[in-house]
Amino acid sequence: MTFRRSADIKASKAGRASARRLVAGALFAAAFLLPSAGYAERLTAVIPTQTIYPGETVDASRVEVVDVTNPDLADGYISTLGEIDGKVTKRTLLPGRVILASALREQYAVERGSTVRLVFSNGGLTISAAGSPLQDAAVGELIRARNIDTGVIVSGTVMADGTVHVVAK
Repeated sequence: MTFRRSADIKASKAGRASARRLVAGALFAAAFLLPSAGYAERLTAVIPTQTIYPGETVDASRVEVVDVTNPDLADGYISTLGEIDGKVTKRTLLPGRVILASALREQYAVERGSTVRLVFSNGGLTISAAGSPLQDAAVGELIRARNIDTGVIVSGTVMADGTVHVVAK
């Protein structure tokens, strides 16, 4: 058994299809041709005004904020001065080039070979000893340190005051 569509059903379907095309074209124009609020804000990047070498602290006097003119610039670069505040470079930064976030690190709170205070707390018990970090580390990082008195190597978290809070095994 076969069915045929009547002429009025075909006409109404054709009208709906042309309406769909019209709506799709309007959405395309609104999305791609009209300026939107997302593109109204200017993109900026922070660039060095002079060569900055690894290990140097980046400050506002050595960099400037510029408008991004390359639309194909990949994400991951520093866009505001607040993002570089107190950071140290991992690699050489050249003048006129964007500063990648991966090229900066926090300042070290403890340095390898220096003397730090090791602190172990468990309930009401607190043990404190002199130690020597086996690596450089910023605040919040987990490092290994050697107890100077016993030679035992322990792991601990670096605190803001420069102490290392030892973790229990």
